[in-house]
Amino acid sequence: MKRQIVNIDRDKCNGCGLCIPNCHEGALQIIDGKATLISDLMCDGLGACIGYCPDGAITIEEREAAPYDEIAVIKGIIPQGKNVMIAHLKHLKEHEEFEFLRQGVDYLKQNVQSLPFNLQDVINAVHSHVEVQNMQQEVPAQQSLGCSCPGSQERSFARSGNTSEIISEMGSELRQWPVQLHLVNPVASYFRNSDLLLTADCVAYATGNFHQKYLKGNSIAIACPKLDGNKEIYLDKIIRMIDEASINTITVLKMEVPCCGGLLQIAQMAAGSAKRRIPVKSVTIGIQGNVLDEQWV
Repeated sequence: MKRQIVNIDRDKCNGCGLCIPNCHEGALQIIDGKATLISDLMCDGLGACIGYCPDGAITIEEREAAPYDEIAVIKGIIPQGKNVMIAHLKHLKEHEEFEFLRQGVDYLKQNVQSLPFNLQDVINAVHSHVEVQNMQQEVPAQQSLGCSCPGSQERSFARSGNTSEIISEMGSELRQWPVQLHLVNPVASYFRNSDLLLTADCVAYATGNFHQKYLKGNSIAIACPKLDGNKEIYLDKIIRMIDEASINTITVLKMEVPCCGGLLQIAQMAAGSAKRRIPVKSVTIGIQGNVLDEQWV
């Protein structure tokens, strides 16, 4: 079957190993001094390892690969202990892989007597006050499973009801995590049918009313067209946002400095290459926070 899966450029890889502990499925190992994908079965294709590679050696590609096997992954994680299991379950939840999450939890419950850790400790560590709404079958009360939000994994801050008091205290309109374009899942729920704010890293620091004027009600992805590596994957991700997540519009927020122009070019290339056609707006912010130009392109 064709699916998304990790690709490692061995010429770029320096063998630092930073990606290894951040692949919660255990699909990566250092072999002959280079990061290596040891099994298609172990790679979920979500790219949690990408943001930890300092040299941009890891990308996601679509190719023929064996289907991801959650049970095989769980069996491999069990000997690694409680903390790795917690990280894996959180990873599945935050990427909204609820079917795999159910498979993994069911396997743990069925084999609870042979686990080298206390399953309830794992569940408690993963538990949060936000219920997993998409779980179709309930776990018994003593093993109920919700999941917290680790700092580098996806989050959706859905707000309901009257939030004016909360907003006045928090001053934030952020509805998701992560926000960096290398780290986001382009088909995450918060992108679906949304208006995408594609912004250069520096814009929020220069713009005093960034949250209220630009971020409010929108999904977001941030990038730096000058400093970020492996920008080819940016193009692929934005195309997927357009075609698969069905975003409605793209607003590109960029600084007046010349290097920021690359962000608009990426957005325009993606919009031109996608199957769907959506409008793209360009907003240029001065280094003192003033709007220099705003137009649909």
